Amino acid sequence: MMKRQDVLNKIKSNPEVDVLIIGGGINGIGTFRDLALQGVNVLLVERGDFCSGSSSASSHMVHGGIRYLENGEFRLVREAVNERNRMIRNLPHYVRPLATTIPIFKWTSGLLNAPLKFLNLLNRPGERGAIVIKLGLMMYDAYTGSDGTVPKHTFKLRQAALEKYPEINPDIVCTATYYDAAMPTPERIAIEVMVDGEQAGEQAQALNYVEAVGSAEQHIILRDRLTDNEYSVQPKLVINAAGPWIDFANQALGKKTRFIGGTKGSHIVVNNPELFAATAGNEIFFENEDGRIVLIYPSVDRVIVGTTDLYIDDPSQARCTEDEVDYFIEFVGRMFPDVPITREQIVFRYSGVRPLPASDAKTAGQVSRDHENRIIISGDEFAFPIFNLIGG
Repeated sequence: MMKRQDVLNKIKSNPEVDVLIIGGGINGIGTFRDLALQGVNVLLVERGDFCSGSSSASSHMVHGGIRYLENGEFRLVREAVNERNRMIRNLPHYVRPLATTIPIFKWTSGLLNAPLKFLNLLNRPGERGAIVIKLGLMMYDAYTGSDGTVPKHTFKLRQAALEKYPEINPDIVCTATYYDAAMPTPERIAIEVMVDGEQAGEQAQALNYVEAVGSAEQHIILRDRLTDNEYSVQPKLVINAAGPWIDFANQALGKKTRFIGGTKGSHIVVNNPELFAATAGNEIFFENEDGRIVLIYPSVDRVIVGTTDLYIDDPSQARCTEDEVDYFIEFVGRMFPDVPITREQIVFRYSGVRPLPASDAKTAGQVSRDHENRIIISGDEFAFPIFNLIGG
């Protein structure tokens, strides 16, 4: 692979490139690898560290989106489950099956809510009971089929559940356990994918700390943030994979767009051995009283608690607030009433922004998690089209 300065010198001597990708999260890096393996002359630029934005601020899971079934997004769930299974098989050193347990407090609650939500006739939260969850998990298992990547779901009645999780809220009627996947180090996955692309040949290069700052005629102006030197590239196609910063990147190029309506998701990481033990090695995944799906997730020797879903205008301002910490402490106390957590046990907090499409949905949870490509066609403003990768 070429050294950084050699790549910059190459750009200076020959600014023509087939594809310029803006953004070094997993969307940009995945696209980079795909093009590189096809022999395309592609350059990726990232203004910070690779995988330092939304891609590093997830719940550290690879999931199939079971809750999207309720929104009728069956194709999205099928695709996500298939990708989850593929990652378990292809990346066993980074992705492993994760037992996920749902505590259930009612038997029949939500029987009407699910079809009403599917028909967009219900916006308020509604607790899901055991029957609804059972139907959803049967459908979820069906997407995995018989390939055996992960086990099928199981149910435990109250007494058996309390024997496995003695600290859990005793008001449960049962628990359901199904499988998604744990992804403790998303950054390492992204770097492997990027290196895979670079090793395809010198026609594919990726640079961090390089930012697209403007456009002029047929060119994009790039600034090296380490030296402030500027370089001009002449692409045939630009792919904007800046995630929640997509509209900001377009604005820097001189085009005002409103493609993104991102929502903030925060997490805390706590050092609480009692809570870690209380999970029995399973992610605890449940619906909070406000209808938000939340999680308590043992990772290495700590516990990740999350997440929120709040609209935000500027992703650079995303921070885990004290109100969000209060929210996390409250729902952990509800689920494990005898295992409280305190602020003093928080060893890390982080917040990321989901690059969701701009939407008029009444609640953040109703905004689609699907992905799409919005195209700015070439013309008077740009001599090249700009593909904007939304969602993902």
